[in-house]
Amino acid sequence: MRYLIITIISATFLLTPKVNVFASRPERLAIITKASWYSFNDPTDPFLHLRNADGTKFNEADFTCAMRSREFGKRYKVTNLRNGRSVVVRHADYGPARKYKGKLLNRAIDLSKAAFAQIADLDSGVIKVKVEEL
Repeated sequence: MRYLIITIISATFLLTPKVNVFASRPERLAIITKASWYSFNDPTDPFLHLRNADGTKFNEADFTCAMRSREFGKRYKVTNLRNGRSVVVRHADYGPARKYKGKLLNRAIDLSKAAFAQIADLDSGVIKVKVEEL
């Protein structure tokens, strides 16, 4: 009886199809939200800083973004829903702020000045975008 149970268990493992759990990738993040831009040279910016939260030097010409998560280094494709233009950015900083001057901000991402300029006019301020994790 003991050998029969061992045989059945062994046959179950041997005949079960092998599945590569690393072959399939989980669903990627894709959200629709509002986006704005930030710059060190902007005198109205309440978050003047020389370094990003990930430790790199802030440069408004880099294609970086600020999000509330702590997963620095991830890349995101940000698409302007009005004109279809998109840009790939690297997550390097915290933000955007939840409130500014007592007003609730309804954004999930802030782009560097250069990244925002690729997909919209800087004067537009806040735009509706689709953010996809790469």
